Amino acid sequence: MGIWTSTLLLVGSLSACQKPTDHQTKQQSAEDQSLEQVKKNGVFRVAVFADNPPFGYVDSAGKPQGFDVALAKKVTKDLLGDESKIEFVVTEAANRVEFLKSGKADAVFASFSVTPERKEVVDFAQPYLKAALGIVSPKAKAITDIKQLEAKTLIVNKGSTSDIYFTKNYPKINLLKFEQNTDAFNALKDGRGDAISQDSTYALAWAAENPTFTAGIQQIGNEDFIAPAVKKGNTQLLNWLNTEILTLQKNGEIQKIYDQTLKPIYGESVDAKVFLDVTAK
Repeated sequence: MGIWTSTLLLVGSLSACQKPTDHQTKQQSAEDQSLEQVKKNGVFRVAVFADNPPFGYVDSAGKPQGFDVALAKKVTKDLLGDESKIEFVVTEAANRVEFLKSGKADAVFASFSVTPERKEVVDFAQPYLKAALGIVSPKAKAITDIKQLEAKTLIVNKGSTSDIYFTKNYPKINLLKFEQNTDAFNALKDGRGDAISQDSTYALAWAAENPTFTAGIQQIGNEDFIAPAVKKGNTQLLNWLNTEILTLQKNGEIQKIYDQTLKPIYGESVDAKVFLDVTAK
């Protein structure tokens, strides 16, 4: 099985055979070798969450589980012939871009929403889920309208889509930011915030498993696409992932992964198409 670790960057020495500028040559070489380097290493290093059920988490046996994890394993099997050749790199929301930039991970499968700002610093492949933002609050003091949060405290993950969205659009809402999901939801349970905002995929799942809380606002903000990401310029690996995700969507494999990992949480009340009907990047 995969190992939970944050590995160091393996830097390859690449030879140039073209005659543009040195910078162009080095950049092209890096782009051309991104997929070959993964195959040469014999391991696919994937950044995932460890505390974001049901998408990426560690079970009671200490093994990684969840939708993103299962999808990453399937991708690894198709890429390297064996899902055990995956190496999981534990990340937090704020570290996903940096892990790609620094080379600690070859790809990110961690509920990574595509935004214009992020597209400037990483390359996103074909999306595999879509979601807006959801807001969860205690049933006894349910937040059902965004205006109820003015001058109150909303808990978010630092660097997350929720952090970016509410910072930009709702300056009258006080944000309490945490690095890790576990700390964020513990703060909600402890009453340190009036509500918490997460991707709707996660918000609905968490509320379903915590009956004293409710997703009073199930969707707010723009509809986001969730996709794998690679280091900016890793075009070869990016193109392979584009083809792979499209294939898994067309042949029903992503639906199967949904049925195994998410349907038991959402039940029949949530139509899988709400999350899986991805028609654009």
